[in-house]
Amino acid sequence: MKFRDWATRVTLIFLMLAALILALLVGKARQLPQGAATSTSEITTWRQYPQIQVHSFSSKQNQAANIIKSANTKNQAAGRYTTTLAFDKYKPRLEIAAVDPSNYGERFAQDINGVPVKNQPIVVIHETSDSAASAVNFFQTPHTDENVQASYHAIIKLDGTVLYLVPPEKRAFGAANSVFVGSDGEETVQTNPNLPPSVNNFAYHVSLETPLDGRGNNFLKSHSGYTEAQYNSLAWLIAQSQVPEDRITTHKIVDRSNQRVDPLSFDSDKFLQLLNTYRQLSPVYRAQK
Repeated sequence: MKFRDWATRVTLIFLMLAALILALLVGKARQLPQGAATSTSEITTWRQYPQIQVHSFSSKQNQAANIIKSANTKNQAAGRYTTTLAFDKYKPRLEIAAVDPSNYGERFAQDINGVPVKNQPIVVIHETSDSAASAVNFFQTPHTDENVQASYHAIIKLDGTVLYLVPPEKRAFGAANSVFVGSDGEETVQTNPNLPPSVNNFAYHVSLETPLDGRGNNFLKSHSGYTEAQYNSLAWLIAQSQVPEDRITTHKIVDRSNQRVDPLSFDSDKFLQLLNTYRQLSPVYRAQK
């Protein structure tokens, strides 16, 4: 074979490989929604949310193997808080369940107008209004109507079981028309031109399973409250986050539809006391203050 022929073949092979690589990259880019968060700094942001633990999963883990990809036995977000010995000793039962993809989405780096969004994370506490099983069934049902799509990142059952649903790096549809008011003023992000702005893009949504006497009546203003196990598991879960107390809120507070009143009968003092038992300011952060 002449050198010229050999060089021509090598060049053609190289061009074919380059075209294949380019096609793969284009395909990958098309899979990401416009504005979806992908940078290292954005990944660091969602690491501030509670991460999935793996110490005692039930057999349900096989139903949602994709969720476990982000699981870690230690909180990976170094910073303001570290967990305590009490946190290490508390071992709630853990379960995971898959949520239909129509009921959650990506966290966005830009709003619908292309404006960068850099909100710090918040935690929003809800209640299910019915059983945890009923909520999971709804989240696992495909919904094409954007007005009814819904999910939480996690549910705390009556017995204290932590049920993981949506990975923390994804955007759960936990609050529709909503605004968080903090030290930086009003915060909300519109990611869908057909829906009002909400806190979903920077929120971690966790819901308490409603007690039996609180179910079946949408006009209740109170009920018997939540179990000790629920308060402990809720505090244990949020203790893994880097979200400060002033950015932990409730669905009732962020809601702007005037329709949400959950979580009913929530004892915030009890919760905060337990939260401060399971986490503390890190020595490094304390030294910098």
